Amino acid sequence: MAVFTPVSPAEADVWLRQYDLGALVSIEGIGSGIENSNFFVTTTSADNGGRFVLTIFENLDAAQLPFYLEFMAALAARGVAVPRPMADRSGAILQSLKGKPCCLATRLVGEFELDPLPEHCRQLGRTIALMHEGGAAFAAARPELMQPNLRGLDWQREMLPQVLSWLPVDVAALLQDEIAAQTAHQSGAEHAALPRGPVHADIFRNNVLFDGTRAAPHLGGVFDFYFAGVDTFVFDLAVAVNDWAIDLDTGAIDPARAEALLAAYAAERPFTAAERAAWPMALRAGALRFWVSRLYDYYRPREAETLTPHDPTHFERILRLRRASPACALPA
Repeated sequence: MAVFTPVSPAEADVWLRQYDLGALVSIEGIGSGIENSNFFVTTTSADNGGRFVLTIFENLDAAQLPFYLEFMAALAARGVAVPRPMADRSGAILQSLKGKPCCLATRLVGEFELDPLPEHCRQLGRTIALMHEGGAAFAAARPELMQPNLRGLDWQREMLPQVLSWLPVDVAALLQDEIAAQTAHQSGAEHAALPRGPVHADIFRNNVLFDGTRAAPHLGGVFDFYFAGVDTFVFDLAVAVNDWAIDLDTGAIDPARAEALLAAYAAERPFTAAERAAWPMALRAGALRFWVSRLYDYYRPREAETLTPHDPTHFERILRLRRASPACALPA
């Protein structure tokens, strides 16, 4: 959520006139993240208290975006706590601003929880299961919109030559070995048997909001769906566990948080035998995906008004741990 494309209050005021959302009160750039330009927008509308988020898409094109926006809309319609894309007077939810595609969506309530307790993880686990159930229903209803995880293994293999030259020999060897292992696994029958559908694929601590108190939290919502795509449900869950249920300094899985997240998920959507068998490789795949993307962002940065690349060694460390041991299992 960086700012690559600045938007002035005057420009925002003119753009907002295609909606029935009142007058512009303020627009503020959001200075974290690295993919799109995002802004908090406040209007005089009673809808959602006049609180919205404007996203200008810097990499995704207009042909790709209906999947993301309609996925969010379908989940919101089922009561899942996600942003609701706003329709203009013609009913369209995909717009353009300054020559780029964009969207206005409701702003969720709450704050980041960067030091989650088991209760935060429990609520998140149930919400992820609801998202997967809603994703499966969305795929059945709108198959023509489906698209793969654009940061999946094909993309990772494509990025490999662009980052290898920056890495020490032993680290490059690890990266190549894991991509080879994932290629073999994902071409096999075990992986083909996994339940799949549209998934968020980026459920990190800074993409979920909680309100209430630390002792009695309430999940306000999951946002930033612009890495979503069709993938296995167990991969999406592994991405979440690799961030929410770990010690950030070491990457080691915290058993209490992992158990709370996975048990809450299973209570809503029980795991299949294939998912339990594939779980160790899914944890590795989740670590690999973000190690590769962080390597690329770190060594091939793009210009932005506010841009802070993440440390890639964090996910190298997690991958090494998951290769040694998955450290947790999916409940039966």
